[in-house]
Amino acid sequence: MLKKICLLVLFASFLLNCSNDDDFVAACETVTNVSSTVVTNNSAIITWDTSSVSALYTLEYGVTGFTIGSGTTQSETDTNAVLSGLEPATTYDVYIQTICTATNVSMYSEVFTFTTDAPFVVPEFLPTLSELNLYGAESLDVLRPTTYGFQYELSTALFTDYAHKQRFMVLPQGEKLTYDGEGLPLFPDNTVIVKTFYYNNDERDLSLGRKIIETRVLIKINGSWETGDYKWNDEQTEAFLDPNGSIVPVTYIDADGDTNNVNYQIPSDIDCFTCHRIGNDKTPIGPKMRTLNFNVSGLNQLQSLINSDLIDGLTDPSSVSVLPKWDDDVNYTLEERARAYFDVNCAHCHIEGGLCEVQSTLRLDYERAFADSNIQSRRNSIINRVSTYNQGFSMPLNGTTMVHDEGIALILEYLDTLE
Repeated sequence: MLKKICLLVLFASFLLNCSNDDDFVAACETVTNVSSTVVTNNSAIITWDTSSVSALYTLEYGVTGFTIGSGTTQSETDTNAVLSGLEPATTYDVYIQTICTATNVSMYSEVFTFTTDAPFVVPEFLPTLSELNLYGAESLDVLRPTTYGFQYELSTALFTDYAHKQRFMVLPQGEKLTYDGEGLPLFPDNTVIVKTFYYNNDERDLSLGRKIIETRVLIKINGSWETGDYKWNDEQTEAFLDPNGSIVPVTYIDADGDTNNVNYQIPSDIDCFTCHRIGNDKTPIGPKMRTLNFNVSGLNQLQSLINSDLIDGLTDPSSVSVLPKWDDDVNYTLEERARAYFDVNCAHCHIEGGLCEVQSTLRLDYERAFADSNIQSRRNSIINRVSTYNQGFSMPLNGTTMVHDEGIALILEYLDTLE
């Protein structure tokens, strides 16, 4: 009897299971291959793969490391989603869940992580340097230029009391320079040019840090250049817009192990205009095409501009002349090096439209024919003005508080050949 009852129970169970075959529901599948196709500084497009049909998807995202349930959620009906309102230079985690029915929900996808782009540079003179977004997200004193910047060096650079300088420019999004000959290119409005001055505490051991003094900024606004100077605080955490100029005492150890004391002079806005002028208009001085036309880290800087699609009208750097490197006595003659030194350190004043246009007959731009430069006739005057430092008399008038021994040795050697 018991045997019959067991058989009847098994038979009934079989019939019941067969009758539920049509009601069987497959488990909702987890999405795969989560990725981002476009990431900006405040948004991202997220895509994924799935075999589920007519499903809904819930995304949950937040700053990397957030706990599921505490993030921002977003529902989608397609296999992509636009996340907006994100913070720049921030890393986010994303999880996706498939919703097949109210009671049939997939497992969360594996975490997908992405980082938004840096914030756009602000082409305005705001109270603090950090507000301009010129440097990366880490500590400001790291001096890592924004990813939108083009960092450059000059073949021959202006002497500023042996300070080191970091230079870069930032063009507005989608804009380019326009080639306009050997000198300065044409810059679009809202271009920002940045130059930061600093001293290494000990030139023999760079791990001992540095003292950052100032960051000079030029911004092209409505067709005209404007200047602003940001003075760094002693803590090296911020720089503040300062139009008045000041003296900053600096002590550093040079490569020979000697201790040097410098009363570094930060220029005022008026001082900046003294040098950065052509007539009544302000202008950049350094980033001329011929001054950028040399290799840095194995690649020509003009070619880098071309490769980065940052300049129009130039396809071959070899079509541009090169300003000699003033201390390269292997590849350039004494005259070439001295004329290059004059060009960068003196020509912005000793040129038509410069500060000394009327006061002096000297014309010191590199392209100027020697016969038209008046270097020969003004030889003794040059020697008197550069051999020692006397404020208000020595040349250059601004930007330095001492004699550049190596540079002046070059100039005097060259002038000796003109006797």
